[in-house]
Amino acid sequence: MPSSDIIVIGASSGGVEALKTLVHGLAPDLPAAVFIVLHVGAHPSILPDILKGMSALPVSHATDSADIQNGNIYVAPPDHHLILSSGHIHVTRGPKENNARPSVNTLFRTAAIAYRDHVAGIVLTGSLNDGTLGLWEIKRHGGIAIVQDPAEAPYPSMPQSALESVRVDYVLRVAEMAPLLSKLACGGNLEEEMETRPKSALDGAHFDGLTCPECRGPLLE
Repeated sequence: MPSSDIIVIGASSGGVEALKTLVHGLAPDLPAAVFIVLHVGAHPSILPDILKGMSALPVSHATDSADIQNGNIYVAPPDHHLILSSGHIHVTRGPKENNARPSVNTLFRTAAIAYRDHVAGIVLTGSLNDGTLGLWEIKRHGGIAIVQDPAEAPYPSMPQSALESVRVDYVLRVAEMAPLLSKLACGGNLEEEMETRPKSALDGAHFDGLTCPECRGPLLE
């Protein structure tokens, strides 16, 4: 299988503690780039400083037009979407999606389009359902879908929504994710595990190009 060298992570309420645990387990030689969206709205954020104290990898707010470098953790700046294209990062104040800017769906969807089966997406604790359709896009383009066990999440709505709608590959406690990500980044063969995953609620769905006028979430038919 292709290596999952683009790792995208989405979190909301309760996400700081989950992210601290996750990045603490990442190997210093991880052959992948990590991208994080945490719902912070337009408020100042010191998330990179918080994660630096827990991570062996460098952590910084993403900057527009920067080159993507493996072995780095990039955090969406407050009130800006984090968007990926081939080899580059883009930061924009585009319209909110799912009432959020930064939006997990925006990061996941653009990563899936640019990097297809090289993407591993993770939905962590949070309220409502941001990340569900983005994770579905990752799966649709051949990537890997990972969800925090809702029983562990202090706010289980986001992981539970993903589980109900997407053919998720792994449901794990946060402390179990880093070893898996190292295996995926090195191109571990996961075909046997994936063959047993259940059918998802969104299998066969079609994105019609429209968005909800209230929350600007993508609409499917």
